[in-house]
Amino acid sequence: MPTQNLLATIMNTIKLSERRGKKTCFIDGSSKFAGSVLNVMQRSGYIGEYEYIDNGRGGNLRIQLLGRVNECGVIVPRVSVSPRRIERLAAKYLPSKDIGVLIVSTSQGAMSHIEARNKDAGGVAVAFIY
Repeated sequence: MPTQNLLATIMNTIKLSERRGKKTCFIDGSSKFAGSVLNVMQRSGYIGEYEYIDNGRGGNLRIQLLGRVNECGVIVPRVSVSPRRIERLAAKYLPSKDIGVLIVSTSQGAMSHIEARNKDAGGVAVAFIY
C-alpha cells in the first residue's frame, strides 16, 4: 500500500474509532514513515502507545486511543513549506493558534509544526490533527 494511502487509512481509522468511543484500533499495514507520524501524534498527546505486530505480510498496527482526537486527516496535495510559511499553513488547517498539530516531514524526520518552526526546518506538510 503506498505511504499516502496508508497514512490516510491510519488517520481515518483513528478518527472513526475515536468517534465510536473505542479504546484501541487496528490497522492493516505499516511503514517507517507511518511510525514516525504516530510518534509525533504520541508526543503531542493525541494517542497513547502503539505497537507494531508482525504477521509476515507487512505487519499491523495496534494504537491505544485516549479520546482526544476531534479531527485528523492528510493534506492532499502535499504542500512544501518553508519555515516562514508553516504558521500560515497551520492557520489554514487548524482551528486556532494553540490547538492542534500540523505534521511536517523534514530532512530531520517527521515533526510537529512547532518543532519545525523552532528548528527553522522546512519540509512537506503531510497531516493535521486536533
